[in-house]
Amino acid sequence: MNRSEAENNTTGVLSILRLLRPEQWLKNLFIFLPLFFAGAPAGVWHDFADLALTFGAFSLAASGVYCLNDIIDAEADRLHPRKRLRPVASGAVSKASAGVLCAACWGLAALLCSLLPAGERCMGVAAITAGYVVLNVVYCLKLKQIAILDVFIIATGFVLRVFAGGVAANIELSHWIVLMTFLLALFLAFAKRRDDVVIYEETGAAPRKNIVGYNIVFMNQVIAIVATITMVCYIMYTLSPELMERLGSQYVYLTSIFVLAGIIRYLQITTVDVRSGSPTKVLMRDRFIQVCIIGWILSFYTLLYL
Repeated sequence: MNRSEAENNTTGVLSILRLLRPEQWLKNLFIFLPLFFAGAPAGVWHDFADLALTFGAFSLAASGVYCLNDIIDAEADRLHPRKRLRPVASGAVSKASAGVLCAACWGLAALLCSLLPAGERCMGVAAITAGYVVLNVVYCLKLKQIAILDVFIIATGFVLRVFAGGVAANIELSHWIVLMTFLLALFLAFAKRRDDVVIYEETGAAPRKNIVGYNIVFMNQVIAIVATITMVCYIMYTLSPELMERLGSQYVYLTSIFVLAGIIRYLQITTVDVRSGSPTKVLMRDRFIQVCIIGWILSFYTLLYL
């Protein structure tokens, strides 16, 4: 193999990886939330391997959805200043190849689900994963064109991740974790959609059809409302009698400072820096938010386990 062929092969592999978007797998860490909040009761931590399988299944299922989405959106993506560089939109990966990758990802996701313990866990995780795929296929084909509904579907996907984690680890979810997951995902999704609105108002080119249903004033108001509700919900959770009784501590509310700081910082990134187009990239690059997350994990871990 000569140098030119090696470079072409490397470029092809990188294009496939970009199409699969492994960096977006970070979202699937929500699957581990039920285990974290469980307080490590007897017999729970051995289920970590099952959660890892569930994480892998959801990651592959999501990658398959990204492949399908890029096939459908190829023409529209070419009009977007950043999305035009996506593998299918740029021509680096053909639609046929992306279709094969999509099918392969979903097939491997099903295989990982089958490796879970037989019974309710296996069937439950498989059903939730399949539901996630079906919901996103419908989203890609039609529902993402409907303003507001598109964002609610994205948030629902995060709730499904948490449900999958609860089923995989055989942990009963509290209404608090479901509600907070949905609200936080809703906040991040609206912030991401605001980035598209900015592009539309600056260039006149709509990255997606439903952008005409939004404007900056509306987005700012919605983001502020959802951020406020999310924070209030978290504080109510930390002050709930059942939580304080289970943890044997009245100081869980102190972890709120990290949540508040993280939300305010994300609002700053969204409205001042105008770079909320990819929540995953923001979380991977912004040191302030990373410190908030680490501080929250350590403080909550201390109250839960020490």
